[in-house]
Amino acid sequence: MSAKLEKLKQALEQHLGAQVKKLTQALGEVSIEVAAADYGAALRVLRDTAELGFDELIDLCGVDYSDYAGEYRAEHRFAVVTHLLSIPNNWRLRVRVFAENDEFPVVASVTPLWNSANWYEREAFDLFGILFDGHEDLRRILTDYGFVGHPFRKDFPVSGHVEMRYDPDAGRVIYQPVSIAARENIPRVRREASYGDVQEGAKRA
Repeated sequence: MSAKLEKLKQALEQHLGAQVKKLTQALGEVSIEVAAADYGAALRVLRDTAELGFDELIDLCGVDYSDYAGEYRAEHRFAVVTHLLSIPNNWRLRVRVFAENDEFPVVASVTPLWNSANWYEREAFDLFGILFDGHEDLRRILTDYGFVGHPFRKDFPVSGHVEMRYDPDAGRVIYQPVSIAARENIPRVRREASYGDVQEGAKRA
């Protein structure tokens, strides 16, 4: 670990202490994991403590870990990953928090700390169904309001649950059950030895 990242690690341990459940360093960046109960308070410390100085939120996303790296996770399926930048200290930090309840995943909203989290949290809600406690306008942002389910969950069917079309008789857009028949497409990965041979093609013609 470089001297710069070592300094960041020491500052995190000093100011967050036991709130850091896990700390890892890879590819020149530090990542920490905190409990859902500590998430909001920990991020406020990261922003307001001058020695840390994470004044900018550059990304926030949801993750479905139900089947990750070939391993099935029986609990704590949904996580929120926040990427922070400290401009004064010129360092980055990744913060991960798991929702405690897989059936009703909730973590604290960080919009009171960074306004830029607004649309990121709406996206995570829309695509993963993660709720953000304290968000003032949590509604879908990419799918339409009649959409059923959350399309980035790993158990969401590829074809979806409903399809949308314009009904000329009703004069409006309607929703109906998916009519696409499930099928398995097998790509052509093996070709005969003469594939692409102009002479052989001429003989067959």
